[in-house]
Formats: sequence, C-alpha cells, structure tokens
Amino acid sequence: MKTNTPPPDYKGYRFPPEIISHAVWLYFRFSLSFRDVEELLAQRRIVVTYETVRQWCFKFGQTYANTLRRRRPRCGDKWHLDEMYLKINGKTHSLWRAVDQDGNVLDILVQSRRNKHAAKRFFRKLLKGLQYIPRVLITDKLKSYGAAKREILPGVEHRQHKGLNNRAENSHQPTRLREKKMRRFKSAKHAQRFLSAFGPIAGQFQPRRHRLSAREYRAILRGRFLVWDEITAVKLIA
Repeated sequence: MKTNTPPPDYKGYRFPPEIISHAVWLYFRFSLSFRDVEELLAQRRIVVTYETVRQWCFKFGQTYANTLRRRRPRCGDKWHLDEMYLKINGKTHSLWRAVDQDGNVLDILVQSRRNKHAAKRFFRKLLKGLQYIPRVLITDKLKSYGAAKREILPGVEHRQHKGLNNRAENSHQPTRLREKKMRRFKSAKHAQRFLSAFGPIAGQFQPRRHRLSAREYRAILRGRFLVWDEITAVKLIA
C-alpha cells in the first residue's frame, strides 16, 4: 500500500543516501554491531566511525521502519499476542509483541509490568497503529489479556491456550539473538527504539523462504529491495 510519505531529509550529511541507507540496512538486517558495520564499510573504502553509523541508525532507522509499516498491505485478522522478559539494568521488563497468522510483526511495546493496565495499553497501541479490529485473539493463559480484552475488544473471539501461541513465541527468537549481540539493552527506551525499527526492517527482507521456490524467492527479494531504494530515496536523490 503506497502512501505519499515525504522522503528522508539527508540535508547536511556528507555521505550520499546510498551509503547511509546501506549502513542502516546492514545493522538492522544482520546481527552486527556498529563496529562491525564500520569494518564492512571500510572494506569498500568507505571511512566512517562506528559513532557515525550509530547516529545514522538512530536518525533514519525509525523513519525507514515507519514508512515500511505504512506501505505494507493490511495484515491478517488473527492476532497472536505474547510477552517475553527483558533484563534491563537489573530490573525485569516485559516485551509485548503481536503477530498475525502469517508471522508478520504487528507491533511491540516494552513495559515494566504484565498487569491489566499494561495489556490495555498494548491493545490501544495496536488498534491505533493498525486501525482495524481482529477476528480472533490468541494468547497464553496470562489473565491480564482476558481482563483487558473484555474492556477494549469485547466482541472479539479470544482463545487462550499455550500450544496455540507458538507463532508469537517463535517471533521472539530474533530479539534474543540481538539482545545477546548487544550485551543486553541499556534502558527500556533503548529497547523500544531499537526493536520498533528492527522488526519492520528485518522483516522486509525475510520472506517465508520455506514456502517459496528459488525463483519466487529471488523475485520477491528483488521487489523488496526496490521498495527499500524507494523509501530511502536513493533513486530520487541519486
């Protein structure tokens, strides 16, 4: 779904959009540190510091992710919700995540609690961003989901069963890998900021490979790279 989104503002940056967008893509698509991206760019004779890469990712990562989210077609009507623990500065936080029946990440929210109020807040964030109501909600047996659902989505079917929610639980695995690579998140704000950009960007380049032939996979990937060039304004400015 295309929208009239203004292109990213690269004014004042010494490097062209091709290099900036490539660095951001490397960082969010693969399990790399800022220093790893610095080294990969150096191999191509592009001399930047890892702090510059960090600034690019913070400045443009969320912008790219928001544009990708706005452009994607409407997701499925069966939502799988789950939460995972994050240890941040010695304190336990919960990462709330929703995916649809096709594995597309709908939204995430980092919160310090797992109670009814936290579940209601996550539901409201989901509904505001997606702007449609699901047909079915699938969760584990955490009582907060049922209490919040009765107030926010009273007419929606709710299935609570541990075995039915594997899709949401499996979607946490990339987060665990990045958390380990980053040696844990520095704050709840840091986790929210990184994961909000990480989900859409990484997901853009991860079609469901096991369901596609090699030819189909390459064709889909080519199309997604064309979309990436468009939203990063590489063709527009180059």
